[in-house]
Amino acid sequence: MTSVRAILLGTGGSAGVPHIGGVDGHGDWGACDPAERRNRRTRSSIVLEARNANGGREGTLLVDTSPDMRAQLLDCGIGRVDAVLFTHAHADHILGLDDVRLLNRIAGRPLEAFSTAATLREIEGRFDYAFDPWQPPGFYRPVLVPRPILPGETVMAGGVPVRIFDQDHGYTRSLGLRAGPLAYSTDAVTLDEAAFAVLEGVDTWVVGCFQRAEHRTHAWFDRVLGWIARVQPRRAVLTHMGQDMDWEWLRDHLPARVEPGYDGMVIDAPA
Repeated sequence: MTSVRAILLGTGGSAGVPHIGGVDGHGDWGACDPAERRNRRTRSSIVLEARNANGGREGTLLVDTSPDMRAQLLDCGIGRVDAVLFTHAHADHILGLDDVRLLNRIAGRPLEAFSTAATLREIEGRFDYAFDPWQPPGFYRPVLVPRPILPGETVMAGGVPVRIFDQDHGYTRSLGLRAGPLAYSTDAVTLDEAAFAVLEGVDTWVVGCFQRAEHRTHAWFDRVLGWIARVQPRRAVLTHMGQDMDWEWLRDHLPARVEPGYDGMVIDAPA
């Protein structure tokens, strides 16, 4: 692998932007301007593509199966996935799992599902049928093969080598990951020294930044800027943003080399 392409499928929090409701029933936008298309955010997910020196795709890893996954993959033109990695088992990161069956059909095989043993058990408890052994022909249901992983490990997930690190998500844990020059951290409120060691020297960091004010389970604006100042990536892109994270406000208040992400954003990180 000489480079990584990231496609941000969704960049919103668990309720997306806008929230259901609003004065006219067409959405509660909070501080976000509804006229700015980049403020419309589906639930957070990302695709990582490993690419060789000729620009050819070596593998595609889907990180989380959000409730919006079907529409996200269609909107972003992602027609094939080689494996899935789950950061944690919260509903906004797993409830699109049923549509994996279409990805099974395209690949013609079960897909490996990477996460901690605890997260895989929790997902299996809700989607037990997805972990039953495949009985060919065809895929009338999703078929996943569990692959337990541990923070600190480097695993080949769908042709993409990723190094895993642990994150504190308040009442639970989540996984961050680094794929060569690019790292992805969502749903974390604190990072430990082991996480910062993995992030050292990263070129591009896609990092969750939920809101402007302090939060119990998600990193907020000032905390994330402090992290970025420590890690010093060439480029940082914010994701998992709530309804007070207006696109133009962010552009006016973020330092150089830090920018808000948006649904469908493509990031090419060089080796």
